[in-house]
Amino acid sequence: MGKSKFLNNVAKVTLSTLLSASAITALSANAGFAPVTDADIANDAKTVEDVVTYGLGQKGQRYSPLDQINKKSIKDLVPVWNFSFGGEKQRGQEAQPLVKDGVMYVTASYSRMYAIDLASGEELWQYDARLPGAILPCCDVINRGPALYENLVIFGTLDAKLVALDRKTGKVKWKKKIANYKDGYSYTAAPLIVKGLLITGNSGGEFGVVGQLDARNPLTGELVWTRPMVEGHMGTLNGKDNGITGQTNATWPADLWKHGGAAPWNGVTYDPDADLIYVPTGNPSPWNSHDRPGDNLYSASRVAINPDTGKIVWHFQTTPNDGWDYDGISELVAFEYKDKAGKTIKAGATADKNGFFYVLDRVTGKYIRSVPFVENITWAKGMDKDGRPIVNEDNRPGKPSADKKGKTVYSTPSFLGGKNWNPMAYSQDTGLFYVPANEWGMDIWNKPVAYKKGAAYLGAGFTIKPTFEDHIGALKAVDPKTGEIKWTYKNKAPLWGGVLTTAGGLVFTGNPEGKLMAFDDQTGEIVWQFNVGTGIVGSPITWSTDGVQYIAVVAGWGGAVPLWGGEVAKTVKYLNQGGSVHVFKLHK
Repeated sequence: MGKSKFLNNVAKVTLSTLLSASAITALSANAGFAPVTDADIANDAKTVEDVVTYGLGQKGQRYSPLDQINKKSIKDLVPVWNFSFGGEKQRGQEAQPLVKDGVMYVTASYSRMYAIDLASGEELWQYDARLPGAILPCCDVINRGPALYENLVIFGTLDAKLVALDRKTGKVKWKKKIANYKDGYSYTAAPLIVKGLLITGNSGGEFGVVGQLDARNPLTGELVWTRPMVEGHMGTLNGKDNGITGQTNATWPADLWKHGGAAPWNGVTYDPDADLIYVPTGNPSPWNSHDRPGDNLYSASRVAINPDTGKIVWHFQTTPNDGWDYDGISELVAFEYKDKAGKTIKAGATADKNGFFYVLDRVTGKYIRSVPFVENITWAKGMDKDGRPIVNEDNRPGKPSADKKGKTVYSTPSFLGGKNWNPMAYSQDTGLFYVPANEWGMDIWNKPVAYKKGAAYLGAGFTIKPTFEDHIGALKAVDPKTGEIKWTYKNKAPLWGGVLTTAGGLVFTGNPEGKLMAFDDQTGEIVWQFNVGTGIVGSPITWSTDGVQYIAVVAGWGGAVPLWGGEVAKTVKYLNQGGSVHVFKLHK
């Protein structure tokens, strides 16, 4: 049970590190904290006693080999403890917790960090970032989680800073500025450690920022390399110029590349076999595509980066000259399969905002196949042989004049995407991906816009509408070898949380109605559910302590849907906000 936070009931204190008497006792019991090593991080997908990476492994498969909780035993799954983030800051909670040495590390809305004793659910310490009043987050005041390295827990804040805290005490060890929040930059993703480097992106595509990936020394926060995600900008390595990204004006006209968006705002994955970091990039700026003819590289893409140099190895653009806000920010998940000839294919899969599920060669970036994973797609007819979309140009929002908006079109999916930030999962047992999809479209139109630093830079208006009367959310089991959708679970409200798969034959996810659900991975049958009392938009995890398997999820309704969802937002306005962690195990 979560402790009350008296700090929230007194005068506003925005920076705090709390260490209670019970926490001191718990810390004493955990005095033998082991440093989180590069080997721990590389092996996270195989070890079950902890969770030390976002994605339960650098590849982002979100699969656990644990099977104590399975299709037969799931009926005995019961709550163990829950922890409240407390106070008045209960907004969207999109975090995935990490677990190490008997402690859970979890972030919360408004750039807060908590350390919780796993055995008791008691708070060990809390850190609240000192946020300025003029932050410019696009899509709620969320945070998706921290990274662990050595004795540090590291996370980003909404005012575009990175903070490293001592794992035992919560005291600040270092703090670094990513970018100037007054210019529209922010940070929401979970960092990833790759080969001893802290990899982070930035957020703020709706404000005309320049998307950039950074690699830092995680012990000091010092920059090692940078790689801008918009053509024409210079990268750096060890403080020296490291080559321009792409070629200036090759796919961007005039000076629009100088504030072209393409923010890698949803984090990265990494494949040690190919030794590549996979960077999903956001929308180009502005949304009005008529202002920026060309492909607008490297927006709406998956970009493969050499982790040692920060150089681009290959890219695959899912929506060239994007006119619908179809960010390419869905994670690229590494996996293997055998083709018809029996050859093992090192592949990567991604479910794009634009409604298509793609399979690529993750070593070369070559297109293998794609398939629609949502219904009634209007913006494109399909893909050519290289995976480039065959665009229905009459479904592109019309060009505005100086004093009049352009033609309105109805496009599917909506700009919130066939899938948005919320991570899918891959089962090593079924060979299927489990995709948290949404069925919706939008009226969208373009209007005149001019860039102004720190101001919204859209050049578009929109209204989102459900595609079907009975559901918006749709959890889909997709076969990446054929593109076949094996089963679909339909949910009334949008699905906005992550997915977890296990060797127990189960798929876990939550919904805005507040239910944590477990599905049969073969059939899609719901075999267990529990209502936690507030909408779930976080990502579940599992681990084992002393031979006992646990499931945990962060709950708290929010994110982009209630802020940007138009008619959809009205249909889910009854859902209550919250902020809590819920932990379960089998009752024996």
